[in-house]
Amino acid sequence: MRIGEAAAAAGTTPRALRLYEARGLLRPAPRTPSGQREYGPADVARVRVIRNLLALGLTLEDLRRRAHRLDLLVQDPATSCDGRPGEFHGVVADRLATLDAEIARLTHLRESLAAAAGGPEHERKRE
Repeated sequence: MRIGEAAAAAGTTPRALRLYEARGLLRPAPRTPSGQREYGPADVARVRVIRNLLALGLTLEDLRRRAHRLDLLVQDPATSCDGRPGEFHGVVADRLATLDAEIARLTHLRESLAAAAGGPEHERKRE
């Protein structure tokens, strides 16, 4: 299938497929004699895994570091990306630590802004 068909089947855009290829997440697609990219069902499945991981908060760089193991997630979504327990979890743990730090920074920023705006009436009630 051509790039537009593959992108539609994976729920994304042709531009995203070209980006994933440029970043090393997707192998370069074979070309037709006229130079158009040709994708197969395995490529579409891989793009779906990429999109799911991005939706979970991982970055393109996070995925690039384990691109050589993404096919394992296509075959069995419950596996780690290199078949060894915990190996991909390092990437996830790093991303979680980054998110936790950003949440702490934003919480502090919000509290500072609320205090500067006039105190308790601007504080959000925590449940």
